[in-house]
Amino acid sequence: MKKYTLLCAALCAAMLFTGCKSSESAYKQAYLKAKQQEELQQKQEAEAQAQAAAAQAAQEAENNVVTPMEEKPVTETQVVDNADNVPVRQETVSVVAGTGLKNFSVVVGSFSLKANAEGLQQTLNAQGYNAQVVVNNQVSPAMYRVVATTFETKGEAAASRNALQEKYPGAWLLYAK
Repeated sequence: MKKYTLLCAALCAAMLFTGCKSSESAYKQAYLKAKQQEELQQKQEAEAQAQAAAAQAAQEAENNVVTPMEEKPVTETQVVDNADNVPVRQETVSVVAGTGLKNFSVVVGSFSLKANAEGLQQTLNAQGYNAQVVVNNQVSPAMYRVVATTFETKGEAAASRNALQEKYPGAWLLYAK
C-alpha cells in the first residue's frame, strides 16, 4: 500500500510540474503579436504625422499671398551700396613710415618684420600708391601693417579694397583708433 501511495504521489507531482510548464512556442506567439501591434501603432503615427504635415502645407499655401509688383521708372530706382556690410578691424596703430592715416584704410599686408613691410611699401609706391607702414604694438609680436590707401569714409575705402583684392587677395579695412 505504501508503494502505491508513493507511486501515486510521484505520478501526481510529475503531472503537476509538467502541466504548468509554459512552452517556448507560446512565448514566441505572444512576442510576435506584441511586435505586430507595435508596428501597426508606429505606422498609424507616421500616417497621422504625414496628414498633419500635408494639412499644414495646405494652410501655408492658402496664407501665401503674392503682392503685385509695382513698376517704377528707372530714374526713381534707388541704388544701395553694400559698404555697411564690409567688415572693419579696429586697431590702435602708429605710423612708422608715411604721411598719416585717415579714418578708414586698406591694409594689403601684415608682417612681423619691419623690413618686409617697407619692401611692400616701396613696391606700392612704385605702382603709384601713397603707401604707408603702421605698427600695432598691442599684439605680440608687433605687427607692421602696410596701408595702400586711406580714406575719410567707409564706402570709399570699401571700393578701394575691392579694387585692390585682385592683386592682394587678403586686403582688409582698418579703422585706426
